[in-house]
Amino acid sequence: MYWDVKTVKPLADYQLYVEIEDGRCGIFDVKPYLEFGMFRELQNIHYFNQVDILYGAITWPNEQDIAPETLLEKLLPINEEDQYHLIEINTISEHSREELHER
Repeated sequence: MYWDVKTVKPLADYQLYVEIEDGRCGIFDVKPYLEFGMFRELQNIHYFNQVDILYGAITWPNEQDIAPETLLEKLLPINEEDQYHLIEINTISEHSREELHER
C-alpha cells in the first residue's frame, strides 16, 4: 500500500529514519510515546534499536507498533541532502558498533 514502510533505522534520541513505499522519507520521533503503556519498554535503547518492519508497519519484538496514520501525520519530512547525511552517519555508527563488538 502507499503507506507501507520500506526502510526503518533507529537514530539517536529515540528517533527513527523512515522511508515509505510512495517515496516519502523523514524522521519519526518516538519520545512522546515512551511514557505510555507498552511503549515504556522502548526506553531501553537496546530494545528500541530492535525496530523492524512487519507487513509494512514499524514494529518491535514484543508487538509494539506505530499506527500508519500516526506515522504519516507525525513524520517530519527531510530533503535528499539530509537523507544522505543521516544514512552516512548511521553507516559510520554501524561500523563502530561492529568494531566494538569484535573487541
